[in-house]
Amino acid sequence: MSAIILFDGVCNFCNNSINFVIKHDKKNYFKFAPLQSERGGELLDKYKISRAETDSVVVVENEKAYTHSTAALRIAKGLGGIWSLAYIFIVVPKFIRDAAYNLIARNRYKWFGKKDACMLPTPEIRGKFLN
Repeated sequence: MSAIILFDGVCNFCNNSINFVIKHDKKNYFKFAPLQSERGGELLDKYKISRAETDSVVVVENEKAYTHSTAALRIAKGLGGIWSLAYIFIVVPKFIRDAAYNLIARNRYKWFGKKDACMLPTPEIRGKFLN
C-alpha cells in the first residue's frame, strides 16, 4: 500500500518539502508526481480536482484525494514516528487549518522562490516518481 503526493514542481518550498518527505519516508510509503506532469494531470482529472483551486499539494491515498491542510496532515501521518504526531491537528476545524495553509500557499513563490522547470529526480530517487 502506498500514497501519491502531487506537488507544485516549480515551487522551491514544495520541492524542499518533497525532499524532506523522501528523506524521512523510511517505509517507502510515498510516490511522487509534479502537478504539472501528465500523470499529475491525469490524477487531478480522475479525482475531479480543480487546477484553479488546488495548485500546491494533493495526496491520493486509498483511492481518495486530499487537498490543502488535510493533504499536509496525511503526509505527516504517513511518515510515521514523531512526524505522525502532527496529525493531531486534524481536530482543528478545516476552515482554520486551510486558512493557515492557504496563507503559505499564496505566498510560496514570493517567500521561497520559483524554478523555471520541474525538478529532475536523481537516479537514486527516480523510482519514487510516477511516470
